Amino acid sequence: METRKLYYEDPHCRRFESAVVSCEETKGGYAVVLEATAFYPEGGGQAGDTGRLNDVPVTDTREQDGRVMHLCPRPLEPGTKVEGVLDYPARFLRMQQHSGEHMVSGVIHRRYGFHNTGFHMGADCITIDFDGVIPPEDLPEIEAEVNGFVWQNLNVRCWVPSPEELETIPYRTKRALPWPVRIVEIPGVDICACCGTHVTRTGEIGLVKLFSAIRFRGGTRMEMACGSRALEILNGAYEQNRLVSQAFSAPMGETGAAAQRMNQLLAEEKFRVVGLRRQMFAAIARDCAGQGNVLHFEPDLDNTALRELADTLADACGTAAVFSPRPEGGHGFCLVSRTEDLRPLGRELTQRLHGRGGGKPGFQQGSVSADEGEIRSFFAKLPGDWGI
Repeated sequence: METRKLYYEDPHCRRFESAVVSCEETKGGYAVVLEATAFYPEGGGQAGDTGRLNDVPVTDTREQDGRVMHLCPRPLEPGTKVEGVLDYPARFLRMQQHSGEHMVSGVIHRRYGFHNTGFHMGADCITIDFDGVIPPEDLPEIEAEVNGFVWQNLNVRCWVPSPEELETIPYRTKRALPWPVRIVEIPGVDICACCGTHVTRTGEIGLVKLFSAIRFRGGTRMEMACGSRALEILNGAYEQNRLVSQAFSAPMGETGAAAQRMNQLLAEEKFRVVGLRRQMFAAIARDCAGQGNVLHFEPDLDNTALRELADTLADACGTAAVFSPRPEGGHGFCLVSRTEDLRPLGRELTQRLHGRGGGKPGFQQGSVSADEGEIRSFFAKLPGDWGI
């Protein structure tokens, strides 16, 4: 016996009574089937409803052969009456997203002739895939048109037409569907086959926000959000922009320009710092010139600076080992030689001082967990004068 689907009769139904038809143990709990339910089962890109049956939580809802199964952690006795209560805020949020997605897909289909080839309600945004390229610069115009329809508070009609009527309905689809087909129509906006739950009037959606449109598998992947989810995201973005505005001492409408100016200043400062660093490295190399092998410790060097200093010292001395302490402990290192194959030294260094690294014959770079004393002791035992 198929379950009577109250969520189709009234998508706003949040509380109902019904009898338990069956209860079977399944992976992770029990699958409870009722005579009738307002719990929508997972399908068509929309998640299954949650809530409770009496005092038993419903953690998910699925459908099999027309029977809606409520997944519960505890069993319910067949034949007993239960009160079902939905997590309605979550359901209504999904209805806002789903109806908004239909409106966007309908407008895009009319404008470009593209089909919706994929739809997913994520934790934050909806993603929709289309089989054609939508220019990102068109998003504001599409968004304005969709919201204009939302605010007209149009009726959303959901029904299953007869086989004869279905043949006359120009519904949006990628392929012919066998009867019965449930049709969702928003007059002048979209008419589409769909098994999901929807708002009854477009005004319930409140707001549709399009965030991005990027090329994806020869078409377009769009990110969007509707209703309270869109408001939540926009409020978060507004708060972040307010903090940026304060940090840059710039009006909120000019934070982008302020960030660009700051990036330019940082680039100029970085260029100046790199020049000063090279002057310092040259001075260190002059002091070490002619000393033979050089072991040098220098604080606050990243991997690029480590190699640059080691290169500069090797030009002056022939072979250089440069180490720089890391905030998390240990040292980064770079070995450079113009005359020696450093691979044996690199292997012995990382083995004895508990590190890792690699490179080429004249260049080895990596890190060790040893402190400065342990490193100096290691080099003191090597053949040749390392200037310990």
